[in-house]
Amino acid sequence: MTASKLDRKAQFHRRTLTQGAFGMEESWAPHGQPVWALRADITDGERWRAGEVAASVTTRFQVRSTEFTRGIDPRDRIECEGELFEIVGVKQASQYGRRQLIEITASRRTDQG
Repeated sequence: MTASKLDRKAQFHRRTLTQGAFGMEESWAPHGQPVWALRADITDGERWRAGEVAASVTTRFQVRSTEFTRGIDPRDRIECEGELFEIVGVKQASQYGRRQLIEITASRRTDQG
């Protein structure tokens, strides 16, 4: 894969818990530096075959495999072009060789304002 395919900046977010006035409060903060990513929305046909019916967009991101990106998991979120996605899966993208790219499957709701 050429570097030009990784044409979008993506920022990971990690959940943090802090003590608030009424107990523990959840917040999200940027995690690490933004990384270059390839973004591909999953087609409606793929979603239909998977049985997904909610108003959401499922997207696959591919990022370079680094020590940092290998530590990303479904407890994190990813932000790309102002849109925030919940990470649902992380795996090695095998089509480019071992430890070249990480594939992140993520979704965001489109029916919430």
